[in-house]
Amino acid sequence: MLIETAAYASRWRQVAPSAKALFALAGVGAAWLAHSPAVLAALVALLALAALFGARIALRSFLGLIAAPLGFLLLSCLAMLAGLDAHGKWGWHGAPFELVARTALRSLAVLAALLGLVLTTPLPDLISLLRRLHTPELLLDLMVLCYRMLFVLRQAWDDGVSAQRARLGYQGWRHAWRSMGLLAGQLAVQVWQRSAALQMAADARGYAGTLRFLPAVFPQERRQNLRAALAGALLLALAAGDRLW
Repeated sequence: MLIETAAYASRWRQVAPSAKALFALAGVGAAWLAHSPAVLAALVALLALAALFGARIALRSFLGLIAAPLGFLLLSCLAMLAGLDAHGKWGWHGAPFELVARTALRSLAVLAALLGLVLTTPLPDLISLLRRLHTPELLLDLMVLCYRMLFVLRQAWDDGVSAQRARLGYQGWRHAWRSMGLLAGQLAVQVWQRSAALQMAADARGYAGTLRFLPAVFPQERRQNLRAALAGALLLALAAGDRLW
């Protein structure tokens, strides 16, 4: 929900998805090419600033989405530095700090590039771009159905919580845990019923195995692709220069 909300509110909402995908792909490529921690840190800063100030993504949304990957990355870095030895005792593995820093910064750069894409491009635009790239229709339909089921699940959960609150189901921790357990047990049945209704609605509208959407029109797509290519080329040149020298 947070990703789609940020995507529709982004300043780059009307920018062609191909341009944003091209810039994100260049950012990922630059992250893999760069070698020194200093250049990788510069790539992280540039990609994050492009998302925060260029696309005007809310800082709260950006930090909220990056928090979980950051926690996983922190644990991975700690595992590279310390852990159990052959005798079952805790100790330092002896991994160079530069290697750990390079791995962490490269991961952050890739994460910033991908977040810049998904936080500025709604799913219908991404589906349209993937269809132009001849992605298998079965994969696209699965993506759309999973996307729709997220909203069905959220609506069923909100309706259940509202009904339980009206019956004082969350008065105290004991009642709250019991209510959540009951709701989780009934949620599968509700989602299945709503999924069946969704399938019936699709069949009534002549569903023939492919979900079609009205494609968005981007009049300045060529100009935007050129700008994205130039910006991506600068990132790749920075990374290539670091790799060579």
